[in-house]
Amino acid sequence: MSSYNASISAQLLAESGDVPIVLRKPTVKDVPAMAGIINAYAAQGQMLPRSLHKLYQSLRDFMVVEVDGHVIACGALAVLWEDLAEIRSLAVANDWRRKGLGRIMVQYFLQEARGLGLDRVFALTYQPGFFERLGFRMVPRDSLPQKVWGECLDCTKFPNCDEVALVLDLETQTQSAEERG
Repeated sequence: MSSYNASISAQLLAESGDVPIVLRKPTVKDVPAMAGIINAYAAQGQMLPRSLHKLYQSLRDFMVVEVDGHVIACGALAVLWEDLAEIRSLAVANDWRRKGLGRIMVQYFLQEARGLGLDRVFALTYQPGFFERLGFRMVPRDSLPQKVWGECLDCTKFPNCDEVALVLDLETQTQSAEERG
């Protein structure tokens, strides 16, 4: 286990009240649970729905959080171009919200994006405050490159998107952290 993964596991354990929680890559057996969590939010209009087919196809982009053998959260980092990735389908089961799991997954994805050599990560969301607390900044949706809109074709709101676009420039964030010391 890498030191970063060990650090994340320790952080999860500390923040969960000593309930053993694991952040890991999903298996195909996790897909129905992932779909359940994501599509519960989609039914409320809070994110795009994901079919089992789409989840199986993009399984390698995802991470899940598990407790006692049950998936309680998931999210994906989708690489879209040589310098750009999107955090997608970030969802935490209702009983586990507000326990830091979403933040920990985003931190993991940002570390992964840095490791891949990406410059920027963005998210389209109805929860801009969550991402802003993690260093993302709001940008006009039309400032994002055209290639990011492929997923939007599946949305019932297309072309009248009302999600907020947020971007994090990884190099700027790294420099700011180094300056703080």
